[in-house]
Amino acid sequence: MIALPLAAPALAQTAAGGNALRMILTQAPGSSNDMVGRIIQDPVSAALRVPVVIENRPGANGAVAVNALKAARNDGQTVLLTGVSQLAFNPHLFRNLPYDVQRDFTMIAPVTDTPFVLIASRKSGITSLRALVEAARTRDLSFSSAGIGNSTHLAMEMLTDRAGVRMTHVPYPGTAQGVTAVLTGEVDAMIPTFGVAFPQIQAGGVNALAVVAPQRMPQLPELPTQAEAGLDVPVMPGWFALVGLAGMPAEAVSRLNAAVTGALADAGVRRRLDEQFLIPLQGSAAAMQDRLDHESRLWGDFIRGRQLTVQ
Repeated sequence: MIALPLAAPALAQTAAGGNALRMILTQAPGSSNDMVGRIIQDPVSAALRVPVVIENRPGANGAVAVNALKAARNDGQTVLLTGVSQLAFNPHLFRNLPYDVQRDFTMIAPVTDTPFVLIASRKSGITSLRALVEAARTRDLSFSSAGIGNSTHLAMEMLTDRAGVRMTHVPYPGTAQGVTAVLTGEVDAMIPTFGVAFPQIQAGGVNALAVVAPQRMPQLPELPTQAEAGLDVPVMPGWFALVGLAGMPAEAVSRLNAAVTGALADAGVRRRLDEQFLIPLQGSAAAMQDRLDHESRLWGDFIRGRQLTVQ
């Protein structure tokens, strides 16, 4: 069991006393959001000495889960495991978002980050980032995404913007479908999450061009990062964070942060995250707020500059 401080009074009672930590998730069972929540569920429960009950509330780009959090009592016993899309991208993409990130939430802790990877169709003949940029200057290329405003869309928009080229965007219902489109040659390229693309890269079905992450991935140590491949472009963030309602008691924030930080230090948790190509993020609530503020400014300016909106 992970050694951590005792839980706050509101979280210290046992299940027999009727108390538990309710963790609302923004995505459906089997999603990356769901995987992260279930990987940390037991060690966080052990640290707080109460059950952690997971509640999947997918829908409306995270708004369904956010509304469930907003409807809860602000006693430190209900939290939301959400991601960069809901917190840093959506406020700039949607004109009528039913929540305000700065007004409605308290940052608790960063949890994980998700690396991305730039891939190209074998039919395209493109085998490097430099070759992709050069090809885009001489012929029409297309790229797939998991939908307008999705991270996989924004990542490629940022790449083409920094490279000074244009490519045709072809949105698909999800990341897996977008990768399949690259595999079959329906589109030329994509920037999916590393975990979804890795099996096709490993099987030789698609060409891996660059890691969209701060450093190389141990599973493909020879594959350069975008920066190493010669393009100065911001890395697409793929983090998940734990948040509570605005005005959440400071003691509850501190103890929840300690529970999450301790869980992420556990060797078994790290092994399970590594198996899913997820990178643990440990830090304070203030550090998470700084991370959010940075990403919101950077990607918000970019989204407005490209006039990207989602109805």
